[in-house]
This record gives sequence, structure tokens and C-alpha cells, in this order.
Amino acid sequence: MAKLRPEQLGSALTKSLAPIYIVTGEEPLLIQETCDAIRAAARKAGFVERDLYHADNHFDWSQVLASANSMSLFADKKIIEVRVPNGKPGDKGGKVLQEYAQSPSSDNLLLVITEKVDSATQKSKWFSALENQGVHIQHWPVTAENLSHWIGVRLKQAGLQADSNAIDLLASRIEGNLLAAVQEIEKLKLLAPGNVINMELMASVVADSARYDVFGLSDKALHGDARGAVKTLHGLKSEGTEAIAVLWALTRDIRSLVQISQMTSQGKNFDWAAKQSGVWDKKQPLFRSALQRLKPAHLQQLLRKANGIDKAVKGMRDAEPWDELLDLVLNLAGVQSLHPANEKLSLKI
Repeated sequence: MAKLRPEQLGSALTKSLAPIYIVTGEEPLLIQETCDAIRAAARKAGFVERDLYHADNHFDWSQVLASANSMSLFADKKIIEVRVPNGKPGDKGGKVLQEYAQSPSSDNLLLVITEKVDSATQKSKWFSALENQGVHIQHWPVTAENLSHWIGVRLKQAGLQADSNAIDLLASRIEGNLLAAVQEIEKLKLLAPGNVINMELMASVVADSARYDVFGLSDKALHGDARGAVKTLHGLKSEGTEAIAVLWALTRDIRSLVQISQMTSQGKNFDWAAKQSGVWDKKQPLFRSALQRLKPAHLQQLLRKANGIDKAVKGMRDAEPWDELLDLVLNLAGVQSLHPANEKLSLKI
């Protein structure tokens, strides 16, 4: 059939339902909203049942065809929802999807959800087969340059009027967290007198909703964003996050870096080594970037530092865990302050 821009989906759903929908992208909120709209339209059209499958590496793809061919006890139409985390169903999955697309039943609606797919995937046989029979909705990331415009559109959709300064303030507060933006807009709907918002009102109503999460901290450090990582670390501390939770996330990624470094030094392919170390496709560029600046000896120092922080958290060593976490984050981001001789002395119990 065709590709649809996300903003075209609403009007298309009021006219007719496609037998197959492919929803791709990296922003969870936008993916969720699109899928919710498709499911709502499907339920209105009598698709009452829903079979949900998560197609990981061990998924039995025959379940999809079995679901498509099984008759409902109450003769209801069915949504078959398949989530493919990495956008690569493999040979077996590709063949099943191609077979399904050859003759989709009017009693079924297939909804395939995946992350961003590259051009090679979009040219694959399975993807082309689905797209020929259905609709592809692709969500692009909302960049920092487009964030204010996106917020302005959402405010108008919510019946609110805001000046550019107020919109820019909200954009700076939420730091790309679209879900946080939506939550703040819902709050503004309740608190804005006359549905008009200026900068002063925005400043008084909107909380600092930056994403202070341990995984975001590690991602920024891996990317080499020392300033952003330190800001996130301070945010986590101020929110009452346990130091051991922060240490766990950092140590997990440092260990993965060590494993990948060892495998690639033995001649293994980086992508293979990353997968063996439990690194998702989406995060592989971060690890590749980190390994370009962090040598094996430095990685071992980071592991020793993490071990010392663990002892400090457990009271086995006289040191301030948050100060040492700051040191660890800075060094992971590429600001080198760890030296073997000094660390050997400081990490003694």
C-alpha cells in the first residue's frame, strides 16, 4: 500500500483499516501513541481479541502463523501484535512474515512494531512483502532543533496557547524527554488560567523533568559527554538514588567494555563481540566510541575503582561513595584522573 507520515494516520484510520501495519522508530512515546490509535480503530471495527508476541532471539515464529490460522471461540476478529526489538526477525521470522503477507485474512490485523530500521532492512523481502500489503509508519527522533516546535504543536492540540519563551523554557527543562513534556502539558491544562501560558507561569508550574536515570548516566559517560554525565550524577544524588544502583549500572557497562576489548584484541568482529557481551544494537555505537579512547589498562583501572567504591558503599572502606562515583564517571567519559600508583594507595581498605 503506502508509507504514511504519523500525522496522516488519524484520517487514514477513519476511512479504512489496512490488513498490516508496520510501526518503526526509537521514541517510545510516539510508538505507543501510534499503536494505541491503531488498536482503538481496530477494536471499533470488531477486532476484539489480541495476541501479543515478543520476537527475541529464541522466539518460535510458528506461533504467529498458528495464531493467524486459529479460529476464535467467539468468532471475533483478532489483532496479532509482534514486537521485534532489533528490527531483524532472522531467516525463520522473515519467511513467516512473507508467508503471512501472501494472503492476509480479513479476520486478522497484523501489527509489527520495531526500532528504527535501516535502508537495507526496508529493502529486504519480508519488509517489502509487509509494506506491499499494509502501511508503514516511521517515527523520526525529535531533535533538539525541532523540540520547541513539537512542544508548540502538542500545546495547541491540548487547547493551550503559549508564547515562544514559555515553549523554549519547557524544552530546556525536559531535555528531550517527550513523555515528561506530555505530563507537564497535562498539568498545565489544569493550572493555566484561560489556557494561556507565559514564561512566568511556565517557570512556576513546570518542574525540572530532566531524565536523571542510571542508564542515561552511563550512556552519557560512554558517549564522552562529561558535562552531561556529571549533571545527571548530581541529579541522581539529589533525588535520593542509592549509590549502589548507580554503581551497578556503571560497573555493568565497564565489564562489557572489558569483554569486548578482550574479544576484539583476539581478532573477533566488534558487532559479534558486543552481542556476546549483552550489548544491544542501539547501544553499540556508544561502546565503539568509548573503546576508541579507553585502552585495556585504563579499563582495568576503572574496574578496580568500581570495586573500591563497592567496598566504600558497604562500609568496608573509609571513602565517600558519591565523590568516588564522580571520579569514575569522569574517567569513563574520558577525563583521565586515575593513575595506577595513586589508585593502589587510595583503594586500600
